[in-house]
Amino acid sequence: MQQLVIQCTAQKGARLPAYKTDGAAGADVCACLSAPVVLAPGKYALIPTGLSFAIPVGFEMQVRARSGLAAKNGIAVLNAPGTIDSDYRGEVKIILINLGDEPFVVNDGDRIAQLVVAPVMQAQFVTADFLDKTARGAGGFGSTGVNA
Repeated sequence: MQQLVIQCTAQKGARLPAYKTDGAAGADVCACLSAPVVLAPGKYALIPTGLSFAIPVGFEMQVRARSGLAAKNGIAVLNAPGTIDSDYRGEVKIILINLGDEPFVVNDGDRIAQLVVAPVMQAQFVTADFLDKTARGAGGFGSTGVNA
């Protein structure tokens, strides 16, 4: 697998993101907290990681939920996937939401999300008098149905 070097600064107690398996696309990122945060059902909070990154131009870092937290506790990333742009140098914070039925406690060092590094391309947007026709056309939400 191809690797990209990304520099980061870390506050005291912060942990660098880590891939847990050789084939993992996402690196787990941890909470960096001075005290536990309790997420009540239906509530969300901005959880600090203590990390700032220098993402190379032409790339983004996506923030995604951890499947185990979602399946077992209903914990999701509110703006998933979140995007960290290459020109942002502030601390990365993760917006977690509790979609479960029970309060969930986030502790310092808990693995709270995954970070996926991906290439990006900027587009040039231009106006047109018309768009080419397709079989789908303007069919939107649900237009292709539910059944296979």
